[in-house]
Amino acid sequence: MSDFGLQLRAKQKLKGYYGDLTEKQFRRIYAEAERVRGDTGENLIGLLERRLDAVVYRAKFVATIFAARQFVNHGHVTVNGQRVNIPSYRVKEGDVVQVREKSRQIAVLLEAVQLAERDVPDYIEADHSKMTATFVRTPGLGDVPYPVMMEPNLVIEYYAQN
Repeated sequence: MSDFGLQLRAKQKLKGYYGDLTEKQFRRIYAEAERVRGDTGENLIGLLERRLDAVVYRAKFVATIFAARQFVNHGHVTVNGQRVNIPSYRVKEGDVVQVREKSRQIAVLLEAVQLAERDVPDYIEADHSKMTATFVRTPGLGDVPYPVMMEPNLVIEYYAQN
């Protein structure tokens, strides 16, 4: 496979993992990661992990990233007490993400909390009895428990050339 093909596949894999973001959204996140000081690859992963739908998924409130997107969209989540229904909302360090009182008996939520196959990563403190999760810090690439090998460096090369 050509270099371009490898880069494109890496980009599509990363986009798909975060719920098939649109190209426009993904390019905007990349542009911001590039603008901020430090390693662009680490910044990209950090910005993607700070999305509200990603935090809801990582805190094990739902089983899939797609379910997390819908869960947020339908208004089941509050951030610091304010209802937020935008999956791309960027969570800040120290923000408390909570499932609304009315939404706590939803079957999907109760099933996902019981699942043992995924652990909550250490940059999120989740309390499933209270249905809250605190975003402690922005993670680096090594902190994120991806099921497959992600290569943000290839994504960076892809955007650098196009």
